[in-house]
Amino acid sequence: MHREQTGAAGDDELPVGPLAGFTVGVTAARRADELGALLQRRGAEVMHAPALRIVPLADDSELLAATKQLIDSAPDVVVATTAIGFRGWVEAADGWGLGDALLDRLRQVRLLARGPKVRGAIRAAGLTEEWYPASESMAEVLERLLDEGVEGHRIAVQLHGEPLPGFVESLRAGGAEVVGVPVYRWMPPEDIGPVDRLLDATVARTLDAVTFTSAPAAASLLDRAERRGMRAELLDALRHDVLPACVGPVTALPLEAHDIPTSQPERFRLGPLVQLLTAELPGRVRPLPVAGRRLEIRGHAVVVDGELRMVPPAGMALLRALARRPGWVVARSELLRSLPGAGRDEHAVETAMARLRTALGSPKLIQTVVKRGYRLALDPSVDTKYGGA
Repeated sequence: MHREQTGAAGDDELPVGPLAGFTVGVTAARRADELGALLQRRGAEVMHAPALRIVPLADDSELLAATKQLIDSAPDVVVATTAIGFRGWVEAADGWGLGDALLDRLRQVRLLARGPKVRGAIRAAGLTEEWYPASESMAEVLERLLDEGVEGHRIAVQLHGEPLPGFVESLRAGGAEVVGVPVYRWMPPEDIGPVDRLLDATVARTLDAVTFTSAPAAASLLDRAERRGMRAELLDALRHDVLPACVGPVTALPLEAHDIPTSQPERFRLGPLVQLLTAELPGRVRPLPVAGRRLEIRGHAVVVDGELRMVPPAGMALLRALARRPGWVVARSELLRSLPGAGRDEHAVETAMARLRTALGSPKLIQTVVKRGYRLALDPSVDTKYGGA
């Protein structure tokens, strides 16, 4: 995990970015560093656990076989779905000594692009597309093909690791022969350790959100949870406590098939995905008016009057237990049960509470009620100012 720190604040008081105090899991294999940097720039801690690895194009025997097949036997239509996939396909063909032959073949067929970015890749290769939808919708590409009629036609579709729900099936139902060009095939990661740590953190609710940028990554995470016998716990965490953020509706399909509600940006890009988290995660936090201060309990830290205060895990556990009933006295025995691995000694509560008060920088936020327990010093007079308690 990494945390970006800026300004002159000390270790206990850090400037507050919109995602400061939150931990976000990143399951992406491709562009993971870019996504992680965008999140860290806004203050988040990032747990990177690529759920898949991409088979290098130059080593992909299936892509080589599909390329030779298309060169030897021309299709009627080629559908290019992603810019990076199309460029990678042409570069891989160059590496195999088939680049010129592939481009010559593509000049002889109807070439459809999924959207403007793919169109740019096609033009960069010296080719010209026949048509593309400005919406970047595969549904619109499918509608155009079916309206024109596909019976008896041979259609090559550049696949890119994402499922194309109903697309291939609809073309075949219309009488077309469909040839898949498997650009960017996914395989399980060579090191499964990071994925297991992300699963453990999700189930333990020490993650605030998990991002998904491909449907295969989401499916792979669910599959790994099943293999470890923890799928039910993972589903419960994603349904109720940990925000699953998907780059688009296709990516969300494996999760929504298990009744997991997902959040998606309006534009299916990394930047809008981060903007979505920037809006939604702080929005899930209820500010509390406590002892004349404004308290926000975030994932692994607390914001007190706009200042980020880093709190140890035991302190966060106590604070969450108190915040479940703000203003009410919580017994030491109940607080003890909230501490991870605390055993039966209530002295552990006193020790953790002292450290929590120090971390918060204001002992008056938590009151000791003699012989009973502790309570958050809620200010009922300003209750409505912070949206209720």
